[in-house]
Amino acid sequence: MAEQEPDSGYHYSVIRRAIDLIDSHGGETLTLDELACEMRMSPSHFQRTFSRWAGVSPKRYQQYLTLGYAKDMLRNSFTTLDTASELGLSGSGRLHDLLMTWEAMTPGEYARRCEGLEISWGWFDSPFGPTLVMGTQHGICGMAFASESGRAAAQDDLRSRWPKAVFIENPECLSAWVRNAFGQEGVHGGSVSLHVIGAPFQIKVWEALLRIPSGHVTTYSEIAGSVGHPRAARAVGTAVGRNPISWLIPCHRALRRSGELGGYHWGLPVKRALLAYEGARAEQAV
Repeated sequence: MAEQEPDSGYHYSVIRRAIDLIDSHGGETLTLDELACEMRMSPSHFQRTFSRWAGVSPKRYQQYLTLGYAKDMLRNSFTTLDTASELGLSGSGRLHDLLMTWEAMTPGEYARRCEGLEISWGWFDSPFGPTLVMGTQHGICGMAFASESGRAAAQDDLRSRWPKAVFIENPECLSAWVRNAFGQEGVHGGSVSLHVIGAPFQIKVWEALLRIPSGHVTTYSEIAGSVGHPRAARAVGTAVGRNPISWLIPCHRALRRSGELGGYHWGLPVKRALLAYEGARAEQAV
C-alpha cells in the first residue's frame, strides 16, 4: 500500500521531535537515514514530506534548528525598524506576499473589556500544529498554537483577553483568512484582515512587529526605541509576549541582544520552528 501524505499538522509533530533529536546530539548533523529511522518513516518518504513542509532538505534544514541559529540571524539578518519596511518590499523579505490590513479597537472599547463584542472561533490544522483562531467581522483577533500548551489552555488564554466578549464557534467564517495566512491549498498573495485588540502601548509595539520582514529579526531594545521608549525594553518584552495574533503579528522575530531567543508565549520549540521555517523559505526565495 502506498504511503499517505500526512497533513501539515503532522509535519509539525515531526519537526518538534526533530528539535529534541538534534538537541540531544549537541547540534551534530544527522544523516537522512538516521532522521528517517527516528521518525519511523522511510528515507524517501521522509525526504519528500519534510522538503514539502520546510522548502529545503532535512539535512539543510537542521542548521536552522540549532540552538545557535538565533545568534546567526542577529549577525546576518538583523534589521532596524527604520529599514524594515524597505526590506519588506523585496521578495526575500516576504513569506507569502500577503496583503494585510488591520484595524485597532478604540481605547474606550478596550476599557469596556470588549463587552458584547462577537468573536468567532475555530480550530485549524497549520504548519505549526493545532491552531486556535479567533476573529470578529473586521478580521482575525487571536491566533494560538496549542502544540505545547494544549487546546484547553490555549482556549482559556485567548478568552481571558476579552472576558466580556461573546464567543461563537464558527470556523467557516474564518477559514478563508486562515488559508491565506498559511499559504494553504496553493494560496499565495491572498489577503488577511486583522482586528487588533489591546491597550494603546501594546498596539504600538505590535504595529512595530508588523514591520519586521519574514526571514529577519530584531531586538526588544530596537523595538523600544522605535516606539519612542528606548529604556523600556522590559515593558516592550511584556507587550510582545501579550501579542494575541501569533505568526501574523510576528513576535517570534524579536530576540534578546545577546542572541538568546527570549520568551515565547506558545513555547520556545514553536518559536524555533517558526524562525527556522521562515529562514529556510527566505533562502529559497533569494
